Amino acid sequence: MSWLQSFQPGQAVVMIEGRASRTAEDAAISRVIESLAPEDKRVCYDRFAVEFLSERLRETYRIVQKHRFLTKLHLWMRRVDPAGTKAEAVARTRYIDDYLQTCISDGVEQVVILGAGCDSRAYRFKALEGITVFEVDHPATQEMKMANVKRVLGGLSRWVTHVPVDFEKEELGEKLLANGYKRDLRTLFIWEGVTMYLTAEAVDRTLSFVAGSSGTGSSIIFNYYHRAVVDGTSRWRWAKVLRRKCQKMGEPLTFGIEPNSIEEFLVMRGFSYVKRVTPSFLTSLYFRGPNAKRKVCPFLETVHATVGVVG
Repeated sequence: MSWLQSFQPGQAVVMIEGRASRTAEDAAISRVIESLAPEDKRVCYDRFAVEFLSERLRETYRIVQKHRFLTKLHLWMRRVDPAGTKAEAVARTRYIDDYLQTCISDGVEQVVILGAGCDSRAYRFKALEGITVFEVDHPATQEMKMANVKRVLGGLSRWVTHVPVDFEKEELGEKLLANGYKRDLRTLFIWEGVTMYLTAEAVDRTLSFVAGSSGTGSSIIFNYYHRAVVDGTSRWRWAKVLRRKCQKMGEPLTFGIEPNSIEEFLVMRGFSYVKRVTPSFLTSLYFRGPNAKRKVCPFLETVHATVGVVG
């Protein structure tokens, strides 16, 4: 079995009591392999992703990188994925990167990365060095992340504030405010690969804080599973396979949203200008030319929305 076949790109940052999340590494692996592709063939590029893997996986990566055949093999494996989760993982990363860049250009003053896991945006985007970035995650996952940042960069970055939070047991608002978060600043919340592993109550608490405790023009971007995947009624074969595998791993899918109701869902919670990013839209943006045959998972979507109404 390939060193990558045991991972499911697109899964969220999930804690197993007593150790850092394995799935925090899963999302990074998608970016690691995609970054091996030539510039004209890759959808996203993340030079830091490999550094947030475990020591064992970093060593395996070095072996793969040294052998052209192994590199081509793993790139090919990513492109023939019948479920499309691998293509979705890198496409949503690219889309969120592009959205972050737009927000920076528009004058965002704070960035909050919820369930930061192995997210490297605070270090990949030079412009963020002048903006306060909050990385929020479970303490054990965050401890692993901070150790890797120190190893790679020689210390923690002054513009990044690490906020340990258990989304199911602690109040996000209390922890953020205690660590310097400003309610009146224009803020971008990035919530990638997390909602599907939370309860509906935890999702609502987080959205309530974002809508009620951020400045005018703030926004949130996150991805989610279709509800039918979570409750087992999806017609897609691979949705059922994924659901069963997550259950066997002890990390069951617990939250999903009806795709056609996402705008109503967010408007009811205080958001406006809701943009639903469908698999077909991601395909039209990023899968052309040499990537034209790559399939994007049909039951995972991304959405972004603005806090309140901006005139």
